[in-house]
Amino acid sequence: MNQALNDNTVMRLPRGVRMRHDAARGGWVLLAPERIFQLDAIAHAVMTNVDGKQSVAQIVDALAADFDAERGQIRRDVLALFHALIDRGVLEVTT
Repeated sequence: MNQALNDNTVMRLPRGVRMRHDAARGGWVLLAPERIFQLDAIAHAVMTNVDGKQSVAQIVDALAADFDAERGQIRRDVLALFHALIDRGVLEVTT
């Protein structure tokens, strides 16, 4: 079920979920109880900014500056990733 996200939303990894480099898989993963999610380079760049403090807008602005890309497209991609990870229980909105 998709949760409403906006520019002021702040995301965090839930308890028991962490991001780690996995040499065996040759990249970054999200480790959750009894589950693992391989992150591509873009997802890793986004998730590096998820710290429970930065808002969606701050994350999007940082990525737009880092990659010299169009903010609107980055925002759409970030929100799509966040919704997918929320649906899988490996990302949550701070309260």
